[in-house]
Amino acid sequence: MYTLYAIPNCDTVKKARTWLAEHGIEYHFHDYKKQGVDRPTLERWLAQKPWEDLVNRAGTTWRKLSDPEKPTSTDEAITLMLDKPSVIRRPLIESNGQIVVLGFKADEYASAFAR
Repeated sequence: MYTLYAIPNCDTVKKARTWLAEHGIEYHFHDYKKQGVDRPTLERWLAQKPWEDLVNRAGTTWRKLSDPEKPTSTDEAITLMLDKPSVIRRPLIESNGQIVVLGFKADEYASAFAR
Protein backbone atom coordinates (compact mmCIF):
# COMPACT_ATOMS: atom_id res chain seq x y z
CA MET A 1 0.00 0.00 0.00
CA TYR A 2 1.16 3.48 -0.82
CA THR A 3 0.88 6.59 1.31
CA LEU A 4 0.69 9.95 -0.44
CA TYR A 5 1.89 12.78 1.81
CA ALA A 6 0.71 16.22 0.73
CA ILE A 7 -1.83 18.99 1.15
CA PRO A 8 -5.08 18.60 -0.79
CA ASN A 9 -5.34 22.02 -2.45
CA CYS A 10 -1.92 21.91 -4.16
CA ASP A 11 -2.22 21.85 -7.98
CA THR A 12 0.68 19.41 -8.32
CA VAL A 13 -0.95 17.08 -5.82
CA LYS A 14 -4.22 17.26 -7.75
CA LYS A 15 -2.37 16.21 -10.91
CA ALA A 16 -0.70 13.34 -9.10
CA ARG A 17 -3.96 12.15 -7.56
CA THR A 18 -5.65 12.27 -10.97
CA TRP A 19 -2.80 10.25 -12.51
CA LEU A 20 -2.97 7.66 -9.72
CA ALA A 21 -6.76 7.33 -10.09
CA GLU A 22 -6.53 6.97 -13.87
CA HIS A 23 -3.98 4.17 -13.41
CA GLY A 24 -5.83 2.36 -10.65
CA ILE A 25 -3.15 2.94 -8.01
CA GLU A 26 -4.60 2.73 -4.50
CA TYR A 27 -3.12 4.87 -1.75
CA HIS A 28 -3.80 6.40 1.63
CA PHE A 29 -3.79 10.21 1.67
CA HIS A 30 -1.89 11.84 4.54
CA ASP A 31 -2.77 15.54 4.85
CA TYR A 32 0.15 17.50 6.30
CA LYS A 33 -2.16 20.34 7.30
CA LYS A 34 -4.51 18.17 9.34
CA GLN A 35 -2.28 15.29 10.42
CA GLY A 36 1.13 16.93 10.51
CA VAL A 37 4.32 14.93 10.19
CA ASP A 38 6.53 13.55 12.95
CA ARG A 39 10.28 13.56 13.49
CA PRO A 40 10.76 9.79 12.91
CA THR A 41 9.05 10.08 9.52
CA LEU A 42 11.24 13.03 8.53
CA GLU A 43 14.37 11.21 9.72
CA ARG A 44 13.38 8.14 7.66
CA TRP A 45 12.99 10.30 4.57
CA LEU A 46 16.23 12.15 5.27
CA ALA A 47 18.05 8.81 5.37
CA GLN A 48 16.96 8.45 1.72
CA LYS A 49 17.09 12.01 0.39
CA PRO A 50 19.00 15.14 1.39
CA TRP A 51 17.00 17.90 3.06
CA GLU A 52 17.52 20.08 -0.01
CA ASP A 53 15.40 17.58 -2.01
CA LEU A 54 12.66 17.43 0.63
CA VAL A 55 12.25 21.17 1.17
CA ASN A 56 10.24 22.92 -1.53
CA ARG A 57 12.26 26.06 -2.14
CA ALA A 58 9.99 27.18 -4.98
CA GLY A 59 6.81 27.38 -2.92
CA THR A 60 4.98 30.17 -1.16
CA THR A 61 5.88 28.95 2.33
CA TRP A 62 9.61 29.10 1.51
CA ARG A 63 9.35 32.52 -0.12
CA LYS A 64 7.68 33.92 3.00
CA LEU A 65 10.59 32.84 5.22
CA SER A 66 13.18 35.38 6.25
CA ASP A 67 16.79 34.44 5.54
CA PRO A 68 17.48 33.51 9.19
CA GLU A 69 14.48 31.12 9.10
CA LYS A 70 15.82 29.24 6.07
CA PRO A 71 17.68 26.06 7.03
CA THR A 72 21.36 25.53 6.41
CA SER A 73 21.56 22.06 7.98
CA THR A 74 19.56 18.86 8.33
CA ASP A 75 18.61 19.67 11.93
CA GLU A 76 17.34 23.11 10.95
CA ALA A 77 15.41 21.59 8.04
CA ILE A 78 13.74 19.08 10.38
CA THR A 79 12.70 21.90 12.72
CA LEU A 80 11.29 23.88 9.80
CA MET A 81 9.40 20.89 8.34
CA LEU A 82 7.91 20.04 11.74
CA ASP A 83 6.81 23.65 12.23
CA LYS A 84 5.67 24.30 8.65
CA PRO A 85 4.91 20.99 6.91
CA SER A 86 3.67 22.84 3.83
CA VAL A 87 7.34 23.54 3.06
CA ILE A 88 7.85 19.82 2.34
CA ARG A 89 8.03 19.07 -1.37
CA ARG A 90 4.89 17.34 -2.50
CA PRO A 91 3.54 14.97 -3.22
CA LEU A 92 5.77 12.45 -1.54
CA ILE A 93 4.69 8.85 -2.03
CA GLU A 94 6.05 6.17 0.26
CA SER A 95 5.67 2.41 0.43
CA ASN A 96 7.06 0.18 3.17
CA GLY A 97 9.13 3.04 4.56
CA GLN A 98 10.73 3.85 1.20
CA ILE A 99 10.18 6.97 -0.88
CA VAL A 100 8.75 5.86 -4.21
CA VAL A 101 8.46 9.28 -5.86
CA LEU A 102 8.86 12.90 -4.83
CA GLY A 103 6.97 15.56 -6.75
CA PHE A 104 4.97 14.80 -9.88
CA LYS A 105 6.13 14.04 -13.39
CA ALA A 106 3.97 11.64 -15.38
CA ASP A 107 6.93 9.76 -16.87
CA GLU A 108 8.46 9.21 -13.43
CA TYR A 109 5.13 7.93 -12.13
CA ALA A 110 4.80 5.58 -15.10
CA SER A 111 8.22 4.15 -14.31
CA ALA A 112 7.72 3.99 -10.52
CA PHE A 113 4.31 2.33 -10.75
CA ALA A 114 4.98 0.03 -13.71
CA ARG A 115 3.21 -3.29 -13.17
